[in-house]
Amino acid sequence: MPTVQKYMTVQPHTIGFDQSIAKAQETMSKYRIRHLPVLKGGKLVGILSDRDLNFVLTFKDTDPQNTKVEDVYTELPYSTSPEAPLDEVAAFMAEKKYGSALVVSNDKLVGIFTEVDVMRALSDLLQTRLKH
Repeated sequence: MPTVQKYMTVQPHTIGFDQSIAKAQETMSKYRIRHLPVLKGGKLVGILSDRDLNFVLTFKDTDPQNTKVEDVYTELPYSTSPEAPLDEVAAFMAEKKYGSALVVSNDKLVGIFTEVDVMRALSDLLQTRLKH
């Protein structure tokens, strides 16, 4: 069974917990991503999704320039190791309806495994299987 490491996105874009959600929106838009791992002093503390941003922006008194990531992000997101079996991680993500898994090794963020990565893995595995 392949591992998450084979299909994860390495060196994912991140954001500091003290940054504005306007900066988060800008980063997500620029890189066409939906998940930003949140760091505090270089340490992973959570994740911010486009869904989190869209929800908080529905409140009429939300100012994207003055609202901080720390007020919106999800603490203790699902994380896994690079060596985790692909099928187990994908099944858990599907069961919990998670859009991503943070990939951590030695308490350091080493990647992110998103729905897009799952689709890439599925495509690769189907092509490989159908060739035989």
